[in-house]
Amino acid sequence: MSIVQSIDNAREEHIGPHGISAGTLKSALQRAENALDWLRARHADRSLPLLRLPDAHGDLETIRNAARQLADRATDIVILGTGGSSLGGQTLAQLAGFAIPGVGALRVPPHLHFIDNLDPDSFGTMLAKLPHATTRFVAISKSGGTAETLMQTIAALSAVMGQGLQTRIPDIFLGISEPAKPGKANGLRDLLGKYRVPMLDHDTGVGGRYSALTNVGLLPAAMLGLDIAAIREGAGLALAPVLSKKPVTQVPAAIGAALSIALAESKGKSISALMAYCDRLQRFTHWYVQLWAESLGKDGKGTTPLAALGPVDQHSQLQLFIGGPRDKLFTVVTVDGAGLGPRIDGELAKLAGEAGFGGKTIGDLVAAEGRATSETLAKNGCPVRTIHIGKLDEESLGELMMHFMLETIIAAHLLGIDAFDQPAVEQGKVLAKSYLMS
Repeated sequence: MSIVQSIDNAREEHIGPHGISAGTLKSALQRAENALDWLRARHADRSLPLLRLPDAHGDLETIRNAARQLADRATDIVILGTGGSSLGGQTLAQLAGFAIPGVGALRVPPHLHFIDNLDPDSFGTMLAKLPHATTRFVAISKSGGTAETLMQTIAALSAVMGQGLQTRIPDIFLGISEPAKPGKANGLRDLLGKYRVPMLDHDTGVGGRYSALTNVGLLPAAMLGLDIAAIREGAGLALAPVLSKKPVTQVPAAIGAALSIALAESKGKSISALMAYCDRLQRFTHWYVQLWAESLGKDGKGTTPLAALGPVDQHSQLQLFIGGPRDKLFTVVTVDGAGLGPRIDGELAKLAGEAGFGGKTIGDLVAAEGRATSETLAKNGCPVRTIHIGKLDEESLGELMMHFMLETIIAAHLLGIDAFDQPAVEQGKVLAKSYLMS
């Protein structure tokens, strides 16, 4: 295991009345045993394909080949898709520098653009300024009927044809969607099929917000040269304690789920704040927000996820975290960074009035701040879980993402809800289309 979780500073005996009591935690963990049995059964009967992805290798070369073809002589690659069709890919791509301030724009081409939100001015400006001959588009929709993705794809096709590139559309575009089914409409396949655009099959048994380990997330990662096999291998590390029938007290995902739900039920901790101390985990925090919110927010149940990034959010949210309502469980994620980054000149540090900075590195300060934040929260009676990553790479990020997918599924079992549907979202989609057509 390359990640280490601790809930010591979320326990009542360590932080006082806002922590979880030993008895409540024990009871929640006992309830989680049923969820682990369910996961093992779904792995055995193959009815939850997510659990088989860590050991899957047969599709990796197809993903790599598609990534090479798209990236060949491309200056820009635009990923069209929203929610789960985008956030998993963004999370993995950030490991290679995508969307990191001061770094992302300096990467060598191709430059990835994840257009996961629909905005008329932004999308129109992008289409007008992109070099169409060297730009590639990947349209992702599991159902093939996502309104935002269809509109974006149609607009992109029109822009490319407007530049006289119609014959090159099969080289410029790629689609990912469920395989065609008799009697079931798939607008994306119909649209792209008209122009002989190649398609990759979206796994029918893996929903969007759980799809990071499929071609949906791995294709962008492969475009940036990441080791996609290692991502899946890392996911296997998080799954291993479940499949090997470790005691529930030795399954990190079960511990995290039990802590979150039991604190919400017993102490009113209705907000789950995830704060990562690493730029390359910024998109991960937002991926977590969708995963947790869309999976658990049903039937009046669930807790509200909140994304934060350290150290910057010490200056914007920490005051509220410590001085505001006591309705939060905090998860602080840190990465080994001590000794890394620019080393501070001693003489310049003296001039700045901070002689103690001399000889230290930027990584030293970030490590100190991550530790200080979690300890300050705990000293003020706020329940804190810590997750520490020795080295953030493909394997550890895959492990981290699978940990939270498992934690979410187990939490859903504790709440007695379905982790995989999203009825409220579907209702909004239908209503939006009706307004559009009126």
